[in-house]
Amino acid sequence: MAREFIVEADGGSRGNPGPAGYGAVVVDAASGETLTEAAEYLGVVTNNVAEYRGLLAGLRAAHALDPAARVHVRMDSKLVIEQMSGRWKIKHPDMKPLAAEASRVFPPDQVTYEWIPRAENKHADRLANEAMDAGKRGEPWSPTPTAAPRKGRGELRDQPPLTGTVTTTDAPTATSRAARNLATAPQPTSGWASPDMGAPATFVLLRHGETPLTPQKRFSGSGGTDPALSDVGLEQARRVAEALARRGTIEAILASPLTRTRQTAAAVADRLGLDVTIEEGIKETDFGAWEGLTFGEVRERYPDDLTTWLADPSAHPTGGGESFAETAARIAATRDKLIAAYAGRTVLLVTHVTPIKTFVQLALGAPLQSLFRMELSAASLSAVAYYADGNASVRLFNDTSHLRP
Repeated sequence: MAREFIVEADGGSRGNPGPAGYGAVVVDAASGETLTEAAEYLGVVTNNVAEYRGLLAGLRAAHALDPAARVHVRMDSKLVIEQMSGRWKIKHPDMKPLAAEASRVFPPDQVTYEWIPRAENKHADRLANEAMDAGKRGEPWSPTPTAAPRKGRGELRDQPPLTGTVTTTDAPTATSRAARNLATAPQPTSGWASPDMGAPATFVLLRHGETPLTPQKRFSGSGGTDPALSDVGLEQARRVAEALARRGTIEAILASPLTRTRQTAAAVADRLGLDVTIEEGIKETDFGAWEGLTFGEVRERYPDDLTTWLADPSAHPTGGGESFAETAARIAATRDKLIAAYAGRTVLLVTHVTPIKTFVQLALGAPLQSLFRMELSAASLSAVAYYADGNASVRLFNDTSHLRP
């Protein structure tokens, strides 16, 4: 009787494209014990390439253990699972060669695929993050002391460190070099994509209406006083609700947990007859000690910190706020979760300046410094569509036509 393995794999990119890595684990289906782990820092590639590299590493590790085994792949990437199952076509040049390579590791009748929520993929996710952290330090990945064989799903037992793990240095392989070159090449335009991919997941991005801090251009993030909408902001929310009702395309509404976004979302929800779901992942950046200050006041009080912040997306505002790099990682993870949850649907995300700019920056593959080159008005609408082949298309940015008399 053939052995049965479970392969759990994950990949991540801090910037998409950005510094990336993957993790994979092979589990004995009968005993629940972890048999081997694999992880690698990939350099700068996209999130989807990292996901495919994780799949490929997991399949290869399973094949090395027993080429006759039956393999059940579990991943939280809806894109990879659907494409490898044959339900979605693969058109993106980053992924076609990797998917083809993965399909050749085992005969197709020996492999099955299952999508799982991110919360059930923590082992592979941890390995991917360990690889990215090691790559950032310029070190090869190696298993942590807690990476012990596992009994059942997610349960660790006190056993000696793993033997037979796959430890990869930061020297690029031929495959990782090819993937990296593909990731930095010009991306095809989604608007020209074939219609056989089906309807995209479309995020309509609504910045909340004005608060008393908005016209004064004060830093107003998730770590401040949480101001409510002003009278002007309430009127803006009413007008954008009317505009969205005329368009008639919104199928669900998600809002940041902050007061100003919840108020704006409530106005739209009342008009459209929908409920509002609170989504922590789209809250504003925490600006630390700068909350409530104008740019000029920050420059006067914290000149060195401000200069560093403007030059380095990984720099934090004074007082331990959130860096733009950290915000981007949070938004990318939230984006992936929502794409899987709302595939083929149009969803309104009521959020803030930095998250909206970050959604656009990620869709364009632009550097994080591009956030400083975007202007976003209160109660403005933007939109990004996400296709089944991994492409994204910016369809609208900073539209305020609905606010005109």
